Amino acid sequence: MKLVVQRVTKASVSVDGKVVGTINGGFLVLLGVGAEDSEAECERLSQKLINLRIFADENGKTNLSIKDVNGELLIISQFTLYADCRKGNRPSFVQAKEPIEAERLYERFCELCAREIPVVQKGIFGADMSVELTNDGPFTVILE
Repeated sequence: MKLVVQRVTKASVSVDGKVVGTINGGFLVLLGVGAEDSEAECERLSQKLINLRIFADENGKTNLSIKDVNGELLIISQFTLYADCRKGNRPSFVQAKEPIEAERLYERFCELCAREIPVVQKGIFGADMSVELTNDGPFTVILE
């Protein structure tokens, strides 16, 4: 799995002009599921995400997790994180998991996060989505 985690003050995702998910502060997560991924990666990376300390404490140090600040999550599936552009000019996506199993693992990841974070919003798997965000910092990290 690959996660692009952006600390945001707000973010939303729309499909066909209709907002399907929105948060006020926390993480916008772009999640790609790889061909070799399993539920074990869901467990490990959901815990890594929830405990990632990239929010400022009272001294301005990046020392607080999303749980510590009562942050929200917007998790969007993005198979293009597995694009391989080494050969030619057209990306190959053979490293991405096939859609049915990728959707199951995406939903499982969201479910695991929702056990500890009260507000977990999602995009629509496989849809053509429009994402808007206000990046806070900006602060962006990649988890694998």
